[in-house]
Amino acid sequence: MKVKSFSFGDMGNNCYLIIDEKTNKSALVDCTEYSEEMLGLIGNTELEYILLTHGHFDHIIGTKEVKEKFGCKVAISAEDAGMLTSGRLSLAVFCNAPQNDVEADLILKDGDSITLGETEIRVVSTPGHTKGSVCFIAEDYLFSGDTLFYCSCGRTDFPGGSVPEMLASLRKLSKLDGDYNVMPGHEEQTTLEFERRYNPYMK
Repeated sequence: MKVKSFSFGDMGNNCYLIIDEKTNKSALVDCTEYSEEMLGLIGNTELEYILLTHGHFDHIIGTKEVKEKFGCKVAISAEDAGMLTSGRLSLAVFCNAPQNDVEADLILKDGDSITLGETEIRVVSTPGHTKGSVCFIAEDYLFSGDTLFYCSCGRTDFPGGSVPEMLASLRKLSKLDGDYNVMPGHEEQTTLEFERRYNPYMK
């Protein structure tokens, strides 16, 4: 397995491509836009999934067009699925952003496993930023969306956000066995062990 990344747009959204090297099948974690840069990130891989960490507009804008081009499946939690078809729920209408309606193909829940070629991707429910925020684990990578950032965490002041749920989700991540490369939805990459030691929200 290998991982490619690219930062998109004014909000610095990180999108990641998980590639199963033995089969060339891939999964895109979040889809900020449909652009030449996004197509370059996907490259010549066989895109099977768009895995959404949550449903805020800046993480989903390109989902409809990428799905139509590649015929891939869109996966999101039940709690956030409505954001795919509502600019009010996704917050797009409040930020003068486009809302490109698209339906989910897979509804994710805690503990689910997605098979990408010979790579297993696990789903970890981490509410707090939104009711349906999830993280994805593949090998030694943790794709944390807007839950865990470098020495910080996601905002909880949007509709569906919750400080108690965020803190509980961070504790849940801190208790994972071993160390992981943390790949957040914004800002720089980090490691889970570093965050256990130095992130004030994980203590």
